[in-house]
Amino acid sequence: MNLLLLGASGRVGSHILTRALQDGHHVTALARSPEKLAHHQADNLRIISGNVLEVSDVVRTVSGADTVICTLGTDGSTTLSEGFPHIIFAMKQAGIKRIITIGTAGILQSRTSPELLRYQSSESKRKLTRAAEEHHKAFALLEQSSLDWTIVCPTYLPDGELIGSYRVEADFLPENGSEISVPDTAAFTYSLIDSGDYVRSRVGIAY
Repeated sequence: MNLLLLGASGRVGSHILTRALQDGHHVTALARSPEKLAHHQADNLRIISGNVLEVSDVVRTVSGADTVICTLGTDGSTTLSEGFPHIIFAMKQAGIKRIITIGTAGILQSRTSPELLRYQSSESKRKLTRAAEEHHKAFALLEQSSLDWTIVCPTYLPDGELIGSYRVEADFLPENGSEISVPDTAAFTYSLIDSGDYVRSRVGIAY
Protein backbone atom coordinates (compact mmCIF):
# COMPACT_ATOMS: atom_id res chain seq x y z
CA MET A 1 0.00 0.00 0.00
CA ASN A 2 1.11 3.58 -0.64
CA LEU A 3 0.94 5.63 2.55
CA LEU A 4 1.41 9.34 3.15
CA LEU A 5 2.61 9.91 6.69
CA LEU A 6 2.43 13.39 8.18
CA GLY A 7 4.33 13.79 11.44
CA ALA A 8 6.68 10.88 10.76
CA SER A 9 9.38 12.17 13.11
CA GLY A 10 7.00 12.59 16.06
CA ARG A 11 6.43 10.21 18.96
CA VAL A 12 3.53 8.25 17.45
CA GLY A 13 4.51 8.83 13.84
CA SER A 14 7.99 7.35 14.22
CA HIS A 15 6.53 4.07 15.51
CA ILE A 16 4.05 3.92 12.62
CA LEU A 17 6.82 4.66 10.13
CA THR A 18 8.96 1.79 11.44
CA ARG A 19 6.05 -0.67 11.28
CA ALA A 20 4.99 0.41 7.80
CA LEU A 21 8.49 0.10 6.36
CA GLN A 22 9.02 -3.30 7.97
CA ASP A 23 5.75 -4.53 6.46
CA GLY A 24 6.78 -3.40 2.99
CA HIS A 25 4.41 -0.48 2.53
CA HIS A 26 5.62 2.37 0.34
CA VAL A 27 5.73 5.42 2.59
CA THR A 28 5.99 9.08 1.64
CA ALA A 29 6.83 11.34 4.58
CA LEU A 30 6.35 15.10 4.39
CA ALA A 31 8.73 16.69 6.88
CA ARG A 32 9.77 20.21 7.79
CA SER A 33 13.08 18.77 9.00
CA PRO A 34 13.96 15.82 6.73
CA GLU A 35 17.24 15.30 8.60
CA LYS A 36 15.23 13.94 11.54
CA LEU A 37 14.33 10.95 9.35
CA ALA A 38 17.81 10.39 7.94
CA HIS A 39 18.36 7.29 10.11
CA HIS A 40 15.54 5.50 8.26
CA GLN A 41 17.29 3.90 5.29
CA ALA A 42 14.75 2.06 3.16
CA ASP A 43 14.01 1.70 -0.53
CA ASN A 44 10.30 1.99 0.22
CA LEU A 45 10.62 5.39 1.94
CA ARG A 46 10.40 8.71 0.15
CA ILE A 47 11.10 11.80 2.26
CA ILE A 48 9.88 15.14 0.95
CA SER A 49 10.89 18.44 2.50
CA GLY A 50 7.81 20.56 3.02
CA ASN A 51 5.14 21.86 5.34
CA VAL A 52 1.41 21.17 5.70
CA LEU A 53 0.95 24.92 6.01
CA GLU A 54 1.87 25.21 2.32
CA VAL A 55 -0.94 23.81 0.19
CA SER A 56 1.41 23.24 -2.77
CA ASP A 57 3.61 21.00 -0.61
CA VAL A 58 0.65 18.88 0.43
CA VAL A 59 -0.73 18.63 -3.11
CA ARG A 60 2.56 17.36 -4.58
CA THR A 61 3.11 14.97 -1.68
CA VAL A 62 -0.31 13.34 -1.54
CA SER A 63 -0.24 12.20 -5.16
CA GLY A 64 -0.30 8.40 -5.46
CA ALA A 65 -1.22 7.71 -1.84
CA ASP A 66 -3.89 5.17 -0.93
CA THR A 67 -4.21 6.29 2.68
CA VAL A 68 -3.11 9.37 4.63
CA ILE A 69 -1.97 9.02 8.24
CA CYS A 70 -1.61 12.25 10.20
CA THR A 71 0.13 12.22 13.58
CA LEU A 72 0.80 15.95 13.77
CA GLY A 73 0.52 17.50 17.21
CA THR A 74 -0.33 21.00 18.32
CA ASP A 75 2.79 22.10 20.26
CA GLY A 76 1.09 25.39 21.04
CA SER A 77 0.68 26.16 17.34
CA THR A 78 -2.19 26.39 14.87
CA THR A 79 -0.72 23.72 12.58
CA LEU A 80 -3.84 21.55 12.71
CA SER A 81 -6.46 24.23 12.09
CA GLU A 82 -4.36 25.79 9.32
CA GLY A 83 -3.03 22.56 7.83
CA PHE A 84 -6.16 20.41 7.68
CA PRO A 85 -7.90 22.53 5.02
CA HIS A 86 -4.84 21.89 2.81
CA ILE A 87 -4.85 18.17 3.58
CA ILE A 88 -8.56 17.83 2.81
CA PHE A 89 -8.25 19.90 -0.38
CA ALA A 90 -5.27 17.88 -1.63
CA MET A 91 -6.96 14.56 -0.87
CA LYS A 92 -10.11 15.57 -2.73
CA GLN A 93 -8.08 16.72 -5.72
CA ALA A 94 -6.21 13.41 -5.80
CA GLY A 95 -9.34 11.31 -5.25
CA ILE A 96 -8.08 9.86 -1.94
CA LYS A 97 -10.76 9.05 0.64
CA ARG A 98 -9.09 7.45 3.66
CA ILE A 99 -7.36 9.43 6.40
CA ILE A 100 -6.45 8.23 9.90
CA THR A 101 -5.36 10.90 12.32
CA ILE A 102 -4.35 11.27 15.97
CA GLY A 103 -6.51 13.49 18.14
CA THR A 104 -6.96 13.77 21.88
CA ALA A 105 -9.42 12.33 24.40
CA GLY A 106 -10.61 15.90 24.95
CA ILE A 107 -12.61 15.81 21.70
CA LEU A 108 -14.52 12.65 22.63
CA GLN A 109 -18.07 12.99 23.95
CA SER A 110 -18.46 13.61 27.65
CA ARG A 111 -20.23 10.88 29.63
CA THR A 112 -21.37 13.35 32.28
CA SER A 113 -22.61 15.92 29.75
CA PRO A 114 -23.21 14.04 26.47
CA GLU A 115 -24.04 17.23 24.59
CA LEU A 116 -20.48 18.45 25.25
CA LEU A 117 -17.03 17.25 24.34
CA ARG A 118 -14.84 16.10 27.23
CA TYR A 119 -12.64 19.19 27.21
CA GLN A 120 -15.75 21.38 27.44
CA SER A 121 -17.10 19.50 30.47
CA SER A 122 -16.22 18.77 34.08
CA GLU A 123 -15.02 15.34 32.97
CA SER A 124 -11.73 16.82 31.79
CA LYS A 125 -9.13 17.55 34.45
CA ARG A 126 -7.04 19.77 32.18
CA LYS A 127 -7.16 23.49 32.89
CA LEU A 128 -5.61 24.45 29.57
CA THR A 129 -7.79 23.68 26.56
CA ARG A 130 -5.75 25.17 23.70
CA ALA A 131 -4.60 21.79 22.34
CA ALA A 132 -8.09 20.31 22.54
CA GLU A 133 -9.51 23.35 20.77
CA GLU A 134 -7.04 22.83 17.90
CA HIS A 135 -7.98 19.16 17.64
CA HIS A 136 -11.65 20.14 17.77
CA LYS A 137 -11.17 22.41 14.75
CA ALA A 138 -9.53 19.55 12.83
CA PHE A 139 -12.37 17.22 13.84
CA ALA A 140 -14.97 19.74 12.63
CA LEU A 141 -13.21 20.09 9.27
CA LEU A 142 -13.10 16.32 8.79
CA GLU A 143 -16.74 15.93 9.86
CA GLN A 144 -17.79 18.48 7.23
CA SER A 145 -15.76 16.70 4.54
CA SER A 146 -16.69 13.67 2.44
CA LEU A 147 -13.54 11.80 3.47
CA ASP A 148 -13.48 8.41 5.22
CA TRP A 149 -11.80 9.62 8.38
CA THR A 150 -10.98 8.08 11.74
CA ILE A 151 -9.58 10.07 14.66
CA VAL A 152 -7.73 8.00 17.26
CA CYS A 153 -8.11 9.82 20.58
CA PRO A 154 -5.65 8.74 23.28
CA THR A 155 -5.88 9.93 26.86
CA TYR A 156 -2.67 10.67 28.84
CA LEU A 157 0.11 9.51 26.52
CA PRO A 158 3.39 8.49 28.20
CA ASP A 159 6.13 6.96 26.05
CA GLY A 160 5.75 3.63 27.86
CA GLU A 161 6.07 0.19 26.33
CA LEU A 162 4.18 -1.88 23.79
CA ILE A 163 1.75 -4.00 25.82
CA GLY A 164 -0.55 -5.01 22.97
CA SER A 165 -3.67 -5.01 25.12
CA TYR A 166 -5.94 -1.98 25.46
CA ARG A 167 -9.56 -0.89 25.24
CA VAL A 168 -11.15 1.17 22.47
CA GLU A 169 -14.61 2.71 22.15
CA ALA A 170 -16.23 4.75 19.41
CA ASP A 171 -16.81 8.41 20.35
CA PHE A 172 -16.11 7.93 24.08
CA LEU A 173 -13.11 7.26 26.29
CA PRO A 174 -13.33 3.73 27.75
CA GLU A 175 -14.64 3.82 31.33
CA ASN A 176 -11.97 4.78 33.88
CA GLY A 177 -9.31 4.97 31.16
CA SER A 178 -6.41 7.05 32.44
CA GLU A 179 -3.49 6.42 30.06
CA ILE A 180 -2.23 4.63 26.97
CA SER A 181 1.36 4.33 25.81
CA VAL A 182 2.74 5.83 22.62
CA PRO A 183 3.65 2.39 21.15
CA ASP A 184 0.17 0.97 21.78
CA THR A 185 -1.48 4.07 20.34
CA ALA A 186 0.71 3.70 17.25
CA ALA A 187 -0.08 -0.03 17.00
CA PHE A 188 -3.84 0.55 17.07
CA THR A 189 -3.61 3.43 14.60
CA TYR A 190 -1.52 1.30 12.26
CA SER A 191 -4.03 -1.57 12.49
CA LEU A 192 -6.72 0.69 11.01
CA ILE A 193 -4.87 0.86 7.67
CA ASP A 194 -6.25 -2.56 6.72
CA SER A 195 -9.52 -2.21 8.61
CA GLY A 196 -12.89 -0.78 7.71
CA ASP A 197 -13.67 -0.17 11.36
CA TYR A 198 -14.46 3.24 12.87
CA VAL A 199 -14.86 5.09 9.57
CA ARG A 200 -16.12 8.65 10.19
CA SER A 201 -15.73 8.14 13.92
CA ARG A 202 -13.56 9.19 16.82
CA VAL A 203 -12.10 6.32 18.82
CA GLY A 204 -11.13 6.58 22.47
CA ILE A 205 -8.21 4.38 23.50
CA ALA A 206 -6.95 3.56 26.99
CA TYR A 207 -5.83 0.65 29.15
